[in-house]
Amino acid sequence: MAQTAILGAGVMGETLLSGLVRAGRRVDNLLVGEKRAERARELEERYGVAVVGNAEAARKADTLALVVKPQDMGDLLEEIAGELRAGQLVVSLAAGITTAFIESRVPAGVAVVRVMPNTPALVDEGMAAISPGSHCSEEHLAEAESLMASVGRVLRIPERQQDAVTAISGSGPAYIFYVVESMIEAGVHLGLPRATATELVLQTVVGSAKMLRETGTHPVVLREQVTSPAGTTAAALRELEIHKVRAAFLAAMEAARDRSRALAEGSD
Repeated sequence: MAQTAILGAGVMGETLLSGLVRAGRRVDNLLVGEKRAERARELEERYGVAVVGNAEAARKADTLALVVKPQDMGDLLEEIAGELRAGQLVVSLAAGITTAFIESRVPAGVAVVRVMPNTPALVDEGMAAISPGSHCSEEHLAEAESLMASVGRVLRIPERQQDAVTAISGSGPAYIFYVVESMIEAGVHLGLPRATATELVLQTVVGSAKMLRETGTHPVVLREQVTSPAGTTAAALRELEIHKVRAAFLAAMEAARDRSRALAEGSD
C-alpha cells in the first residue's frame, strides 16, 4: 500500500491526518513530518502514526502533503528536494504558492497538485479546490482528491482560477463569521441576551445553508420567499442596499483575490 506523508503538523495538518484516519486509511501507511519532539509524541499517542523528520518522510512516502505556511515553503522544499524522485506526488496546501514555484525546486517528473482548502475542514465540511501541475496524471489528481475528500468536498479547477477561489472559499469562512458576529451584536443591541441572540443567529445560518444545499433553489428565490411586500424583511434589505453591502462584498473579494495574486507573484 502506498504511503502518504503529511509535512507540517499544525491545525490543518492534523485536521487532514485525522480525516484520513477516520476515512479508513491505515495508520501504518501514514507518516507525519514534525521536528518538535513534544508535538511528535502528542501525535504518536493520539493517532498511533509514525512521526519522522521531513527528509525521511520524503524518502519513504509516495505522496507528500505539504501543509506549511507560504513563507516556509521554500525552506521545506530545499530540505526535502534531495529525497524526492520522479513519479512522487506533492500536494501543496499553502495559499499563493504556485505549482511552477514547487516544480522549479523539485526533481523533474515529480507531480505537483495545488490545493486551496478552508477551515471548515476541521468539522469535515471543508471546500477544497485542486489544480494539477505540468506532470500530473489522472491517478495523481485522483489521489489528491481522495486526500481532501476525507475532510469535505473537492472541486477540480484550472490553476488560473485559484486566486478567485482563495477569495471566495479560502477566505470565505471569515466573511460568514463576520456577518454572524454582526448579527449577534445587533441582537444584543435590540435587547436580547447574548446567549439568546447567539443561538438564534447560529441556527438561522445553519438552517439557511442547509436549505440552499438540499433544495437546490436559487438564493434569490429563497430570499424572495422570506420577503413579504412592505414587510419587516423588505425594510431590512432596503437598508442593506442603501449601505451598499452587496458592492462591499464584491470589493472585499476583489481585494482578497488581488492579495492572493500578489502572494503568488512574489513566490514566483
